[in-house]
Amino acid sequence: MMTRSPRCANTDRECGGLDVLVHSVAFARKEELAGRYVDTSRDGFRIANEVSAYSLVAVTRPALPLFEKRGGGSIIALTYLGAQRVVPNYNVMGVAKAALEASVRYLAADLGPLGIRVNGISAGPVKTLAARGISGFGSILAHVEERAPLRRNISDSDVGQAALFLASDMSRNITGEVLFVDAGFHIMA
Repeated sequence: MMTRSPRCANTDRECGGLDVLVHSVAFARKEELAGRYVDTSRDGFRIANEVSAYSLVAVTRPALPLFEKRGGGSIIALTYLGAQRVVPNYNVMGVAKAALEASVRYLAADLGPLGIRVNGISAGPVKTLAARGISGFGSILAHVEERAPLRRNISDSDVGQAALFLASDMSRNITGEVLFVDAGFHIMA
């Protein structure tokens, strides 16, 4: 028998269920984000994948009864282009984000019959605390601004607006997808 966390009980009592869950958790040790990927430690690999990918499954499971009370809902995971392409100094985080994107698809298949949509947002680089841990992040921002079709970087509000779309009924027939919010950078060779 699955038990719910106290936070889920509070959400149930105060809101009568759950409509949207946003997963924006990721972590890798700083030393794993520099040098060669082949030098990734076993423990560094485990930590990055457990925190950045498995956590989506871990937060979804206890939330299911809350979604079911509302007749479905939307789960949104934040990812990055490094899941699909090699990004210098992203290393094990790219592998973890690839696992996260695969989890989005598998969860979408599992939860679709319950009316729960699961999607990802692949945001372009945004100046955040986490981004500061990536070596050469400033040059990544400059490169994206120079090469993206829209010739600009994105902001956190751009990502928020995309999340609002995925959380709303406007996206009621979209599940298992990764929506790129990167000024078109991902289409460039």
